[in-house]
Amino acid sequence: MIPVILSGGSGTRLWPLSRAKKPKQFLPLLNDKSMLQNTLLRLKGLPDLAAPMVICNEDHRFMVAEQLRELSLVQPEIILEPVGRNTAPAIAVAALQAMRAGDDPLLLVLAADHAIKDIPAFHQAIEQAVPAAKLGKLVTFGIVPTSAHTGYGYIRRGAQADTALAESVSTVAQFYEKPDAATAQQFVDSGEYFWNSGMFLFKASRLLAELQQFSPDIVAAAERALAKATTDLDFIRLDTEAFVQSPSDSIDYAVMEKSANAVMVPLDAGWSDVGSWDVLWQVMAKDELGNACRGDVLLEQCKNSYVNAEQRLVAVIGLDDVVVVETKDAVLVASKAHIQGVKNIVAKLQSYGRSEVDLHREVFRPWGKYDSVDHGNRYQVKHITVKPGAKLSVQMHHHRAEHWVVVSGSALVRNGDREFLVTENESTFIPVGTVHSLENPGKIPLELIEVQSGSYLGEDDIVRLEDKYGRN
Repeated sequence: MIPVILSGGSGTRLWPLSRAKKPKQFLPLLNDKSMLQNTLLRLKGLPDLAAPMVICNEDHRFMVAEQLRELSLVQPEIILEPVGRNTAPAIAVAALQAMRAGDDPLLLVLAADHAIKDIPAFHQAIEQAVPAAKLGKLVTFGIVPTSAHTGYGYIRRGAQADTALAESVSTVAQFYEKPDAATAQQFVDSGEYFWNSGMFLFKASRLLAELQQFSPDIVAAAERALAKATTDLDFIRLDTEAFVQSPSDSIDYAVMEKSANAVMVPLDAGWSDVGSWDVLWQVMAKDELGNACRGDVLLEQCKNSYVNAEQRLVAVIGLDDVVVVETKDAVLVASKAHIQGVKNIVAKLQSYGRSEVDLHREVFRPWGKYDSVDHGNRYQVKHITVKPGAKLSVQMHHHRAEHWVVVSGSALVRNGDREFLVTENESTFIPVGTVHSLENPGKIPLELIEVQSGSYLGEDDIVRLEDKYGRN
């Protein structure tokens, strides 16, 4: 069984923590591990589990690789989507890739950003689904609803699928899109409806056969994109021209709603898609007044609130049912009753061309990270951290000069025609237009302060001449 982790979401409803360049699946929202890492860790203990396959946006590739490395996973596959095309094309690619070695494994398709509290119940549901999947059924997991939620699709359970299978495995009578409040309440009251989790288990060959029947254009595009794919470091890079030709459909619409082989296994395991701040508050541990806090937080006469302090002390007094999220460059304060308005804030940021919709002040790169600690007219100050053995690209700038001051560690610097070491409390100056590079030859992180000065300080003023990570 191959875990196929879909990691293409943007998570904009959890702004300002979740942003386009580092969305929620890469954030430690529930504990000290990211949502992606928790998704993989909760699989531990399942039998016959192969190395995972992660399908992600090209912009996120180095974060995925680093977070998988932290888990010490053996030979995971990372497939890069050049553009988002919804779940059906991504799963089609995964099925084709899984069968390249001549095998026909089961594919356990999971989202990278869900939360599940009861791991034994989760494993039990998967084990109940395995015999059905081996018989050629397309298994979806229906979440036992805890409320009349209008933000989820619903699945109506049919009759028992097969007397040879577990009694809990039922046919799917119908899929429903997100209902209004009254309809959702009717669904829950009937006991026949379950939330659509977006998690699946099926044989790779069966999924491809059904896709070929109902959505052959998706299979054709996936085949071409994989046939022309290139291997880039740890990544399988799909062919852009071929992949963009695929229809953009969900696996539900492309196959599950049309297939006579769709079955459902109920899952009652404390599942959540962690889709908004109020939902995150619901799944977190709380104090005796219902408050969930992370970071340096002081509360006085507050109830049922979520407060996240990333950088500074945050004090909240006399507020109930609120969300307060502080980051290095933005603060969100909202009533939980109006928390869906976050998407309107994100839309406004996009319309204004604000960088806060895409980037955090702290930006991660394959070689480490940088934090833009200050900026003004014609200057910018960054705190740069370079991992041991890592190297920034050989590059030059048309509009800015740079001053580097090493705080700790050692830097191997190329500055024009010279190459030399810069150690703690030493500095160097890179004039405008000079070819340069920065490398950490040591065994501890390299910390330095970079002061940029010039007429234009944008990140696009980088001419890369060489790059060990294959960036242009």
